[in-house]
Amino acid sequence: MTAQEAHVTGPRRGRRPGIGSTRQVVLDAARARFARDGFATTTIRGVATDAGVDASQVMQFFRSKNELFAAVMAIPPSALERFDTAFEGPDEHLGERVVRAYLSAWEGAADESEPLMAMLRGAITNDFARAQLRDFIQSRLAHGVKGRGGNDAMLRAALVASMLVGIVTGRQIIGVPALVTADTEQLVAIVAPAIQQVLVGGAPAQD
Repeated sequence: MTAQEAHVTGPRRGRRPGIGSTRQVVLDAARARFARDGFATTTIRGVATDAGVDASQVMQFFRSKNELFAAVMAIPPSALERFDTAFEGPDEHLGERVVRAYLSAWEGAADESEPLMAMLRGAITNDFARAQLRDFIQSRLAHGVKGRGGNDAMLRAALVASMLVGIVTGRQIIGVPALVTADTEQLVAIVAPAIQQVLVGGAPAQD
């Protein structure tokens, strides 16, 4: 071990935080890393550096990167509620509510958006993340179309989810310039009528 490595990985001075708070610091650092870099690029050492702890401490809390990733995938209740409530109420302006809910959850506050982005980035290379994303979308769709008529309700909802996740992917992962520079209101104005059409089969109501 070099002197530099000893400096990075050696014992840290000062008062040690409690186990619970240290674990949360590691989780927060991992969530940000997975959301920004994806599963394949994120390393235990990188997470440890971001959290200001030794890599061995990360491994004490989470035995592998897969286990750490699984802990990060916990979606906060506020995000679930945001998706669910978008489908509540009358069909009028349903498309707009759904578009706003998706953009708010995937691109809003870090406690909601980072787990979702980590899941989306991870799904490209990680089977667990792919299964988590699939199950998450499926569960939200089933809840969203519950009580709505039509044999193709689930198909319509699945198409909407794919369209909106595609927009998020284009903005946040691929970085399509026109999508990146568009603000939320522009996207809502353009996309909501199409989402409305797919979900309820008619044009959105006019004010």
